[in-house]
Amino acid sequence: MPEEGDAEVRFASARELARRIRARELSAREVVQAHLDQIERTNPQVNAIVTLVAERALDQARDADERLARGAAPGPLHGLPVAHKDTHATAGIRTTSGSPIFADHVPAADDLVVERIRAAGAITLGKTNVPEFAAGSHTFNPIFGVTRNPYDPSRSAGGSSGGAAAALACGMHPIADGSDMGGSLRNPASFCNVVGFRPSPGRVPSWPVPAGWATMGVQGPMARTVADAALLLSVLAGPDPRSPIALETPGSAFAVPLDRDLAGLRVAWSPDLGGTVPVDPAVTGVLEPAVKVFEELGCAVEEACPDFSGADEVFRTLRAWHWDVALGSLLDERRADFKPSLAANIEAGRVLSGSDVGRAEALHTALFHRVREFFGRYDALLLPVSQVPPFDAGIEYPDEVAGQPMPDYLEWMRSCFLVSATGCPALSVPAGFTGDGLPVGLQIVGPHRADLDVLRIGHGFEQATRHGTRRPPPA
Repeated sequence: MPEEGDAEVRFASARELARRIRARELSAREVVQAHLDQIERTNPQVNAIVTLVAERALDQARDADERLARGAAPGPLHGLPVAHKDTHATAGIRTTSGSPIFADHVPAADDLVVERIRAAGAITLGKTNVPEFAAGSHTFNPIFGVTRNPYDPSRSAGGSSGGAAAALACGMHPIADGSDMGGSLRNPASFCNVVGFRPSPGRVPSWPVPAGWATMGVQGPMARTVADAALLLSVLAGPDPRSPIALETPGSAFAVPLDRDLAGLRVAWSPDLGGTVPVDPAVTGVLEPAVKVFEELGCAVEEACPDFSGADEVFRTLRAWHWDVALGSLLDERRADFKPSLAANIEAGRVLSGSDVGRAEALHTALFHRVREFFGRYDALLLPVSQVPPFDAGIEYPDEVAGQPMPDYLEWMRSCFLVSATGCPALSVPAGFTGDGLPVGLQIVGPHRADLDVLRIGHGFEQATRHGTRRPPPA
């Protein structure tokens, strides 16, 4: 399929592609080939996909077409190409986690999210780039290097699902899986003008994981539209006996139309999380007019923010504890193979006492109740996703934001990680561009477990603005 003829395929929505494949207007092989051609054209400029299994994908596409021709019932993702985050284990396909320790690691089994995507009929193209062990919101590692922003290759694509976001923006595949502890689904979506959704803990069960009861890190969907993110969530969500915190709501609850009238919604807007985070004026300059769209849609909008007191300590303590549980023994064996910032996080977890973790859990509970009461007054909270526009890809993280110094690689992500500590579902949706053409996302946060409501609000904003339809400039 020539380049000029496959544009409608490589930037079509996942829902439209799935419909056309089921109707046999397109074959899965045609769709996969169009996306492989796009990877060949654009991936050298952005470095989003780091392991490619093209022949395997074409073989699977051929099998998918044959099954459909025989009358087999297609899954909801039948024939759709996808690349998986390189921290998500894929049976028979290299999974490195961006670490030299696992540079040649080929798992024997899939992670649960990959298992569900494959069972729904999707076809794996390969793996998307990540920072080392998904630590940090800028995607670079010593194996594959830096993932670059499709809108300006001198800038960061964000992270840790940065490869996924850049690939989506470039039309390399229509949907992607990711994960989010401190913003790893939301931040790269904001930087790359796509959609990233952090679901409620337990909405997408995770397996295998070293700490099955933990709630700070979640897995979830990315796409170019909110409706496509909801489609993928309908496959990822639902109970599983291997996850002790899996929610019972079936994934089919998210396979519904997202259209709704937003008139009458009570919406809170905070440009700086109640004065607790510095935000670059270039970001607020994009978001302030975006928020006015909600007023035009009939929402009652006022500036307000929940009390995030203690959220920093909650996130940093539980995150450090997580890293020690997950990687502490590996650090002992291979310290030279860890980047210094991640090694420092693991060490911070090691010196925690039981009292430290207990205090964090008490603060966590108090934060939950304050946020719960806040959402008794409001239906949604609007915030910046990132405190800065996409920054120089040659640095690890911004050393200052709006004139305030950033002491470490976490501080510039507080607009995301404070929300992570609440346990609330949060969506990053394209909200516009800075004067020099860099994407900015709007963060939509909803009440506890109100995932579908957040998606519907984001869909309404997306339909009113259409910022996500602006494509990157040609490579």
